Amino acid sequence: MVADLCISSDIDLVGVGIKGFKPFEVESANGEVDCHITFDKEINRIEPPATNLLSTSWIAEANANGSFYATDDGYLYRVEQCEHKDSKATFHINTETKVITTDLVVDSLLGMSLLRFGIWVMFGVVLASHQGIAIHSSAIVHKDRVVLFLGESGTGKSTHTRLWRENIIGANLLNDDSPIIRIVDGTTRVYGSPWSGKTPCYRNLSYPIKGFLRLSQAPHNKIRRLSILEAIGALLPSCPPAFAYDDALQDDICNTLSNMIGTASVFHLECLPDAAAAQLSYNTIFAR
Repeated sequence: MVADLCISSDIDLVGVGIKGFKPFEVESANGEVDCHITFDKEINRIEPPATNLLSTSWIAEANANGSFYATDDGYLYRVEQCEHKDSKATFHINTETKVITTDLVVDSLLGMSLLRFGIWVMFGVVLASHQGIAIHSSAIVHKDRVVLFLGESGTGKSTHTRLWRENIIGANLLNDDSPIIRIVDGTTRVYGSPWSGKTPCYRNLSYPIKGFLRLSQAPHNKIRRLSILEAIGALLPSCPPAFAYDDALQDDICNTLSNMIGTASVFHLECLPDAAAAQLSYNTIFAR
């Protein structure tokens, strides 16, 4: 169960040792699932025309390239390990049945890494239709509310969450790379997920959101609340980049973000990597 959505699988994700999934394991949901993962070696025969290529990406942890395609019945994601050209994996999702099919046999650490990432991409498609987004950020819990720190890689998201934990009593990490945000019964909530980057923080918990904070490095500490248009611009770059090239997925994401901004403030923090920056952002966000 991830973000209150149930994933079933023919592949024993916990049993094969893929990190991060154990805390999200639940008993059988009596056949009521939001998506199902199955194995079929024939799926690699799907060759979408090049005109349907939506985007390409680099998967650093697996040293692999990925290509995201639109198909007649959904989306296809193909990854190729750069050092071993014969090492390929295909993932396909049928957007009507919500069945994720892969030909990947998990027989190595590389295979587990590719499977984790492939599931993240495909599950993101499911999330989009459920007012949910796996957003690239670090998430801190304080007073049963979550603050999400956003920014490009290297801007200091993990550093700022560490500064909160060190200087704000009661602040704890929920996820350090890809927490999930969803609108549930009109409330924006943040969920831990099996995807937490280099920090192994896999917490099957969720809380209402308190705010978003986009970071940028600066020789000073300064914070301001963003307008609605600025807020959309601050959040979109942290959403799955491949989805930006598909009208249906991007519409779902933009609609979800628009509704979220009505319930949670978005700030921009220009900052140094020091305790004063953490105190400034805490005082501003939690004073509201």
